[in-house]
Order: sequence, then structure tokens, then C-alpha cells
Amino acid sequence: MKNISDLFGARIRELRKSQGITQEQLADSLGIEQKHVSLIERGKSYPSLDRLKKIAEALHVELPSLFEFTHLEDEDERAKSIEEVLKGLDEESQRQVFKIIKAIIKSFRNV
Repeated sequence: MKNISDLFGARIRELRKSQGITQEQLADSLGIEQKHVSLIERGKSYPSLDRLKKIAEALHVELPSLFEFTHLEDEDERAKSIEEVLKGLDEESQRQVFKIIKAIIKSFRNV
């Protein structure tokens, strides 16, 4: 399992790249050096709460979304997380989710 610093850094990188923002552009908007953004993205630096708020603003996301990185976990951890979510659903909801998953998998195979 990746540690939380690595997952957090990967999430920042994912959000930044999805918006077409370079490390340098993000650094400029945060008032820090590009190398500091690199350290954050590699899980080597831990931003303060104030800096976290600025990162969220710069990436145009809500602060909690910076910590949505379950999808970045390794395969076993991700499978456990999915299983926990499904166990929390009633039987009818599980059936509906199963149908949705089957449809998604089918669409991936047809691509």
C-alpha cells in the first residue's frame, strides 16, 4: 500500500495535469518555487492547511477533493475499498451497482 503522502502527491499531480497546468504555473499561483510543487507531488513535502486551501483554489476544486485518492491505491487496497462500499448497500442497490459495473466493463471491451 502506498503511504498517504505518496497518495496525496499523486492526487495533486492528477488534478494539476487534468487541468493542463504545469508545475511552474501551479507554483506561481501559490507563490512558491516549482521545486516545492515537485516535492509535494512526490510525497516529500507536506503542505500546511493554509497552503492546502491555496492548492484547492488554484486547482479549482473543493478542499476535501484533494484527499479523494482511493482510486490511486494499489489493486488489493482498491478491491478492499470497493468491497467495503458494496457491503454498505442494501441488496437492491447492490444489484443496481452490479448492472452498472457490467455495462461499464462491456463498454470498455467494445472500445
